[in-house]
Amino acid sequence: MNWKTIKQINTNPSLMIRTNLRLLNSIKNGLIVSCQAEDTSPFNTPETLNKFAQAAENAGAKAIRSEGIVKTKKIIETVNIPVIGLVKSNFPDGYVKITGSFKNVEELIKINCTIIAIDGTMRKRERLSGPEFIHRIKSEFKCCIIADVSTFDEGLACYEAGADCIATTLSGYTPETKKLQVPTTPDYKLLKSLLTLPVPIIAEGRYRSPMQAKKAIEMGAWAVTVGTAITRPAIITSWFVEKLTNR
Repeated sequence: MNWKTIKQINTNPSLMIRTNLRLLNSIKNGLIVSCQAEDTSPFNTPETLNKFAQAAENAGAKAIRSEGIVKTKKIIETVNIPVIGLVKSNFPDGYVKITGSFKNVEELIKINCTIIAIDGTMRKRERLSGPEFIHRIKSEFKCCIIADVSTFDEGLACYEAGADCIATTLSGYTPETKKLQVPTTPDYKLLKSLLTLPVPIIAEGRYRSPMQAKKAIEMGAWAVTVGTAITRPAIITSWFVEKLTNR
């Protein structure tokens, strides 16, 4: 899909709806692999993360989640499955912010990113809450949006704002939900509550095993995103080292 096609879709609401449905249906019941790396990781280059993405596609992943314009562009140009793009930054308190500016969104659209992940929490960016920001993006760009949330209320507000799907990504990674973070356990409670909404729900956050991912799908999740347990060797190594050291 080229930039000219993107612009044509943006001016044709019915075409945009069909395109979004096609994209979302293509990942249903599947695995999304988040190909990201820590800043200090030797794997944190566009070339290396692109190889992670190719390997994930070859193994049957239905989509890739990628951070950063340069890295995401390279992956989009290489793989033949949908790419969920985002740009990470931080709120003033240091907590992560997912695609928090209009400039970020414009840059992702210009590299032909088919799906954009956006922070759907109530925290302000561009003087707007997550749901307000998503509503603006949907009205101006008509792109397919995944709202990353940490609570049911945020998910509901993002659905009402027009998000195409909701992800449990930020549970445990906001000031209000930090206490809920259990290192080895996904937030199934949040997933269950969000599944009452009439919109695809993506399970994401601390999914470390195939059985955890399978449970999410059996609960009704549209798809499951796994990152660290697949694409962050240093962290995976630390899990083993910790167990052997503290036996």
